[in-house]
Amino acid sequence: MKSANRVFALVDVNNCYVSCERVFNPALNDKPVIVLSNNDGCAVARSQEAKDLGIKMGAPLFQIKDIVERHNVQVLSSNYALYAEMSRRFHSILSDFVGPGEQEVYSIDECFLELTAYANTFDLARYAQQMRTRIWRWLGLPVCVGIGRTKTEAKIANHIAKKNFYLKGVCDLVSIDSTVKELMLQEIDVSEVWGVGRKHAKKLADMNIHTVFDLANTDPRYIKKLFSIVMARTVAELQGTSCIEIEHTPPSKKQIVASRSFGAKVTELADLKEAISMYAQDACSRLRDENLLCGCITAFVQSNPFDPNVPFYHNAYTSTFSQPTDCVLDLVDRSVQILNLLYRKDVKFKKCGVILTALEPKSSHTYDLLTDMQEIERKVNLMQALEGVHKKYGKKKIAVGSCFIPGRSWSMSRDKLSKNPFKWSEMLSIDK
Repeated sequence: MKSANRVFALVDVNNCYVSCERVFNPALNDKPVIVLSNNDGCAVARSQEAKDLGIKMGAPLFQIKDIVERHNVQVLSSNYALYAEMSRRFHSILSDFVGPGEQEVYSIDECFLELTAYANTFDLARYAQQMRTRIWRWLGLPVCVGIGRTKTEAKIANHIAKKNFYLKGVCDLVSIDSTVKELMLQEIDVSEVWGVGRKHAKKLADMNIHTVFDLANTDPRYIKKLFSIVMARTVAELQGTSCIEIEHTPPSKKQIVASRSFGAKVTELADLKEAISMYAQDACSRLRDENLLCGCITAFVQSNPFDPNVPFYHNAYTSTFSQPTDCVLDLVDRSVQILNLLYRKDVKFKKCGVILTALEPKSSHTYDLLTDMQEIERKVNLMQALEGVHKKYGKKKIAVGSCFIPGRSWSMSRDKLSKNPFKWSEMLSIDK
């Protein structure tokens, strides 16, 4: 089918983290709510009521403390386990509306669908309303749907659906009157286009390109000369030529990063070792989920960059494995060895972490003739046994070292964490 005849939809959960919290705590409805980042630092999700109070995305909690207190803003820590499960169910529901290969899980709260095959059979706006209704009834999550001839246009349509209440959560730029469509695009700043951002928007503004409509009426070849082929594809997509396909499987990772800021400043080497061993185990779990092997590991540490009273300390060291590995013992042991090189007694550490690189698919790796295959087999059996325990009893029942013992001084601060109703110990109860 020609690209000009294709149809895409972007389904996006409104204020995802806040909406997930409201499902299990209706007392939060119609109230200003914000969800904080790691260590309860910055606002990473805001209800519409919080946005109306002027709370910006990424605003540090200490800077908006007056607004929070004055307007009784409800403040919550990020409950990642809850959001991940709600996301899984959200994407599962949408998979019922399309066939194999027509869905792309773009992020935790966004999903692309190709609706080309349904354009002549269904009223796509009504079809999108069916999606919204089912997600609301089954999960209690509000969503908006944007429909366009390309993925970029579907993104813009989703933005329009969110900003215009009269559209009832669905904007179909394929069927809409062309004059109305032009007026809508003239009202949207060019920085809202997928892949443009503030940096390119500033350069485009110098070229007198201020709105989505302006960019859509620009020659892609001209844009390619001044920017890149990626930006040229964006313009082509705004003009209705589909250049970006649905990704049936996510691209292979180039690196895996596991790090967090500490709940309190850390000075002891033993505490740092506990923390970095936990991050190495987290990275290993994600490595094995992707069925990858790691050939290189980097460990890093840093002090608080915002403390003007002491010099900022940041250091990292990279080490390679003679044989690519996915064994947690290898990753933890190497990260701890590196940490011994990075540690300084006079530094108050605020953060550490590991980065796994030189990743390759485990299925296609070829071992050389000198590889000790019995050792490889022992590691495989160990990891299978370890993951079996994790699957049955949870990841905190057995680990390398003492990192999961409660009350560690370096543990992430999550004082405002809600319950996870998908855990047996935290299920909702009905009181008589």
